[in-house]
Amino acid sequence: MALSLRLHTLLSTTSRPSFSSNATLTPPTPSISLLSSSHFPHHHLPLRTSHFLTVKAASSPATVADPIKINLVPTKPIEGQKTGTSGLRKKVKVFQQENYLANWIQALFDSLPPEDYKDGLLVLGGDGRYFNREAAQIIIKIAAGNGVGKILVGKEGILSTPAVSAVIRKRKANGGFIMSASHNPGGPDYDWGIKFNYSSGQPAPESITDKIYGNTLSISQIKVADIADVDLSSVGVINYGNFTVEVIDPVTDYLELMENVFDFQLIKNLLKLEFRFLFDAMHAVTGAYAKPIFVDKLGATPDSITNGVPLEDFGHGHPDPNLTYAKDLVDVLYGTNGPDFGAASDGDGDRNMILGKGFFVTPSDSVAIIAANAQEAIPYFKSGPKGLARSMPTSGALDRVAEKLNLPFFEVPTGWKFFGNLMDAGKLSICGEESFGTGSDHIREKDGIWAVLAWLSIIAYRNKDKKPGEKLVSVADVVKEHWATYGRNCFSRYDYEECASEGANKMINHLRELISQSKPGEKFGSYALKFADDFTYTDPVDGSVASKQGVRFVFTDGSRIIYRLSGTGSAGATIRIYIEQYEPDVSKHDEDAQVALKPLIDLALSVSKLKEFTGREKPTVIT
Repeated sequence: MALSLRLHTLLSTTSRPSFSSNATLTPPTPSISLLSSSHFPHHHLPLRTSHFLTVKAASSPATVADPIKINLVPTKPIEGQKTGTSGLRKKVKVFQQENYLANWIQALFDSLPPEDYKDGLLVLGGDGRYFNREAAQIIIKIAAGNGVGKILVGKEGILSTPAVSAVIRKRKANGGFIMSASHNPGGPDYDWGIKFNYSSGQPAPESITDKIYGNTLSISQIKVADIADVDLSSVGVINYGNFTVEVIDPVTDYLELMENVFDFQLIKNLLKLEFRFLFDAMHAVTGAYAKPIFVDKLGATPDSITNGVPLEDFGHGHPDPNLTYAKDLVDVLYGTNGPDFGAASDGDGDRNMILGKGFFVTPSDSVAIIAANAQEAIPYFKSGPKGLARSMPTSGALDRVAEKLNLPFFEVPTGWKFFGNLMDAGKLSICGEESFGTGSDHIREKDGIWAVLAWLSIIAYRNKDKKPGEKLVSVADVVKEHWATYGRNCFSRYDYEECASEGANKMINHLRELISQSKPGEKFGSYALKFADDFTYTDPVDGSVASKQGVRFVFTDGSRIIYRLSGTGSAGATIRIYIEQYEPDVSKHDEDAQVALKPLIDLALSVSKLKEFTGREKPTVIT
């Protein structure tokens, strides 16, 4: 009982201790048990049914002048904290285990050079999902305990992933924490995640994430500042001696950046025409941005925003903007008298789906069309893009644009961090992934709202001379015109979620053995093999090598079958199969992709022996 009381007093103080510039270190105290989220008073709060949508004026700075104690809390390594391509993601209940999150945060600080955070500025925000409020308090206290000078936190802990990158870059921060499991479901029984972005705003490189994992295997203590929980409900500043917490409006910096990238007046003129627009925020973080940007700035009607209130459990939905999980939006766009344009974004705001009236734009086509139209429709690119890039599984549609525009082109592994180096080196402007991620060098993350504004800009530019009542150039018109110019890359992705890891790994090993035996010219059904490999990427900027990034079968007619295990889930394995075929014949461009690709799809399933290894009859999601 005494032990529990001492721990609660140490980590969940109700008074406001503070510190001078010379913090006092307290040696490890054996009688203090391990740190966990249960020591933070918000742990038992119910799910919120609404989030802030307005922002109060900043309060005057609060200053706490007394010295703060930094406690060295003993801990032990915890298994399973290896960071994937998008950070560490697990079930909420895993992160709620004693010290689970705290260990990872301390291991991160132990992995960074002191000059990257000591007396420095960090950013903290997330997508509003369940456990973010408790996690924010843990992160703030450990940041203070490790000597960080100041931390900027989004009001209510809210900052979209693109906004975190934008704030890091604008405020010249040393880096930032993003609390999100991206497009995965939220709530007490679902997913949570954490990742760290560096000073350029991009996700930490593997050299750092590998160090973090190594330090989680040997960690013995956590440095925790003895300060009270920070009130994140209103904008303002609290000073604790030489440590400062500033709660910021999550929209302001990001909105300012968007106004510098796009011609907002051009988009406003489109929305004044008989052009109907619908944005589905999926009860996720972009709900906090949708009204200020689309309604207040661009003049869309309030009913243009659906599911616009961020919720901790995303309204019991799966915040993944695709044809399966955004079905309500799809049904509206494909319904009688549907709107002209529809879009959705995911949990943390970095993904997007674009729809026209009765028309779906694949992510692979989307990035290619944005790149082809960027110079004339988007002021940020008035001098033309520097270069283009896509993830390896993404279709070759972007390659054809790069060739026509005579631009440098790069094919990289899945994971946005691979684009960041190219951007920092001035080699890349526009890039995308088939997994509904599109972006540019305005930040160092993919950006859902950016993609929506890019498409609105293209449609607006095509209709800039239209008068009210005249027939408008539609989303479908833009896409079909692009196909007529470049040809169509028919593309589909099959996702098999939460497969047993053992069976999934056996399937990939089977495919690796098969490619080791395959030879150019070998027949796979009616397709002749050009080459088969396990994709390896050598970064042209720093020379780093990423291997085993996806098994590829590339055929002589340009068709491709690709297999990957995804690292973005929190349980089991997700098998992704990508199928692509190039079609130059305009008369065949309207054919349904699933029909056009059926021979390749059948071949992909047969070659992989997916059903034999996993027992799965059907994919969870087809894109």
